[in-house]
Amino acid sequence: MKNYILTLIGLMVFTPLSYGQITIWKTKKEKQHITTPQWVVNDVVFKSKKKVNEPLQKNIFALVQGEGEATQKIPLFYNGNNEWVFRYSSSTEGVKKYILTSEIKELDGKNGQITVTKNEKKNRHGGIVVHEDNPQHFFYEDGKHYFNMAFECDWLFALDYGQDELPKTKHLLNVLEEYKFNQVVMNVYSYDVKWKKDPKLSQYPQFEYGGREDIYPFLGSNASPDFSTLNLQFFQHFDKVISEMHDKEIVSHLMIYVWNKLVNWPDMNSESDNLYYDYVIKRYQAFPNIVWDVSKEALLYGRATEEYINERIDRARDLDAYNRLISVHDFGFCKRNSSKVDFISMQNWQHTLYQNMLQAQKEFKEKPIFNIEHGGYEESPFRVFPGAYINAEACLRRNYQCLFAGGYTTYYWQGASWNVVIHNPFEQPADFKKPHFEYFKHMRTLFEQYNFENFVPLSHHNSSGFNLTNKKDGVVMMYTPKENQWIGVHKVLKKNFDYSEAKQQWFNTLTGEFSQQEDYNTEPFDFWYERPWKGEADVILIISNLKTNSVN
Repeated sequence: MKNYILTLIGLMVFTPLSYGQITIWKTKKEKQHITTPQWVVNDVVFKSKKKVNEPLQKNIFALVQGEGEATQKIPLFYNGNNEWVFRYSSSTEGVKKYILTSEIKELDGKNGQITVTKNEKKNRHGGIVVHEDNPQHFFYEDGKHYFNMAFECDWLFALDYGQDELPKTKHLLNVLEEYKFNQVVMNVYSYDVKWKKDPKLSQYPQFEYGGREDIYPFLGSNASPDFSTLNLQFFQHFDKVISEMHDKEIVSHLMIYVWNKLVNWPDMNSESDNLYYDYVIKRYQAFPNIVWDVSKEALLYGRATEEYINERIDRARDLDAYNRLISVHDFGFCKRNSSKVDFISMQNWQHTLYQNMLQAQKEFKEKPIFNIEHGGYEESPFRVFPGAYINAEACLRRNYQCLFAGGYTTYYWQGASWNVVIHNPFEQPADFKKPHFEYFKHMRTLFEQYNFENFVPLSHHNSSGFNLTNKKDGVVMMYTPKENQWIGVHKVLKKNFDYSEAKQQWFNTLTGEFSQQEDYNTEPFDFWYERPWKGEADVILIISNLKTNSVN
């Protein structure tokens, strides 16, 4: 019996707890030895016996080193109840040893060991990075290409706020996962929109998340803030949201600030401002599914200066031991400060979207180009923010224009992108306008079959469509609107390939259908033959089985 009790105590000390998708380790032993797979997020919790004044201002770091690896200096964050959290994940296998360096004497010198085992989760590939040998594309840490297909949902943090479980959040993330979205562009916090709201919304209060005074990252409320300290309950809830996204391998494109959503922020560079910003970086850097964005529309509203945004980037890089990618949702800033960001963020509503994306792709050859906002906001049951385009096919076309310019893109649905969030759109009545998520599932399916990272836009071969050429795999794509008759692919083939054994196939962007593959029609005036789905859908002509000419 005595041995049984000792074994039970041991299990109580060493067995990890579960918090969403985070593994929590609590122990009373001086040295903590834990085992975890790659890219799993672990919270190693240290508790002080004595109360500490101004705990959020204390600096505590874990110095982590694996054999043959550089030392990581990972900041701990305060989580209330005299507890500091060492949040850790690793992209590499092996034994890692750590020791705390702390302003709090009681915690200084505490140490332990973490054994990282090989990732066994099939669809988990690590954090998002860029590669020098293919710098205009995103990749996972394990080398797999990351096809950045984003969905905007600014108020995701608010869906289940104050609840232990996250039924609405999980439902929406399940839907996004089903339709192959792998990124959510989101705010840490937004308060409300300043534009006119659809009167019909008053009949559906369950979908309205703007203006809630019970949600705020500081103490108090947005209307009556207390900037002296942070609301830790807000971040404890936010942990659950980010960890659920991590479980579904959905990246959080996390906009730390937003200026046009009526948020009562502390003054720039104030102690409270720095406290908030640093805390976000400390608390979420260990999540492999994090990409930083300093602010939505960073310089549009007169609050922030270019110097301030630059300082925020430097501040994040100094604190972030994982070197997560960082950008700024402001093309002008990125253009003037391209060396400071990891990818170029664009916002462009113009009818010349393709040309503008293409120009950026040519100008910034060492950076991925990501159009976060192209003015296409597909209609929903409520008129939330109509922007420039609301027709579903027009919005889809603009997304394809971004891709065929060699960049990445974001889809907006008015029923989920801002203060209105219909988390279960396909469970609504028949007369509700549903989002066309299936269009983007087809898009992902296409570029899973054909390697997007190997394509480049050869715009001089566009003719009446838009060209992407993949010399490595021997594939040429021509995207063309449904009104077009002539595709004009022959010149690019003649100049770059031996097409004697080429095959051709068509892809319907609305249904995801592929036509039957057949021998390429070598007739140079290819407008004489009929394309499928003419007048019904935008299509992509795919020419494959090409061999690169020896002169090329």
